Amino acid sequence: MLSLILAALLSDPVAAPVVLPSEPAPLHGTLLAPEGSTRAVALIIAGSGPTDRDGNSPLGVSASSYRLLAEGLAAHGVATVRADKRGVGASAYPGMAEADLRFTDYSDDARAWAAEAARLTGQPCAWLIGHSEGALVALAAVARGDDAVCGLVLLSGAGRPVGAVLREQLANAPEPLRGQAMAILAELEAGRPVTDVPPQLAALFRPSVQPYMISWLPLDPAEMVAAWDGPVMIGQGTTDIQVGLTDARALAAARPDARLAIWEGVNHQLKIAPADRAANLATYSDPTLPLAPGVVDDVAGFILQPR
Repeated sequence: MLSLILAALLSDPVAAPVVLPSEPAPLHGTLLAPEGSTRAVALIIAGSGPTDRDGNSPLGVSASSYRLLAEGLAAHGVATVRADKRGVGASAYPGMAEADLRFTDYSDDARAWAAEAARLTGQPCAWLIGHSEGALVALAAVARGDDAVCGLVLLSGAGRPVGAVLREQLANAPEPLRGQAMAILAELEAGRPVTDVPPQLAALFRPSVQPYMISWLPLDPAEMVAAWDGPVMIGQGTTDIQVGLTDARALAAARPDARLAIWEGVNHQLKIAPADRAANLATYSDPTLPLAPGVVDDVAGFILQPR
């Protein structure tokens, strides 16, 4: 009911392109703000891979979950900035090499975008809404300083180091592939690149992505969320086939004061989906499917609650 009342009171949101100066090239995004007064502003941080500002990817994702989240938040009076990641979409630039990327590039970009979002909207700070790997980016951003950050909303974020997640995902791989993968992972965790990668494992461990992985593997999201003392919300769907309730509960255990929202029947794209893998994946390519009931209301309610 509250969301319907607010939607009726507020005018249509206004979208504007925004550019963040950066080296070696500027980054591009979209500011979506209510036409009326802005009550808060949030930065939506994308998940892994070539994910754009709307939450879409050439790897088979066109659900537009970030655009839908931004539109829903605008109806509550929350402005958002959502950006193409460094090297993706309008933020791509000539000469960019995958081997040059480090996890800190994304966390530094998030810090800069948060400050810009606050400046553009006249807010004292910005909220960070990190989805999937973006949740870890948000945690890394505040670990490097949080002056421009009001709080964190961690959606479908891992609660364990990525090495633990990868070991779980690789547990059922056939031998000798499983053993080879575990050996490569152990080397990367030790900070040592691996040149001899079997072709079957190249998508995961290709040499050009290894520097990024070496910078990513040491990060423990549970330790990081425990170390930050600002407001935290953790949101997780029960039919997410990429990140599970175990991760959300690990984050919540590290921050007992966090707001934990468990959405029944909601998948990684924040949409209603069955547990059946094929039917679940079908939602990844359906931008007409709305976000699940409760997702926007819970996020907006957390951001706007009096403190």
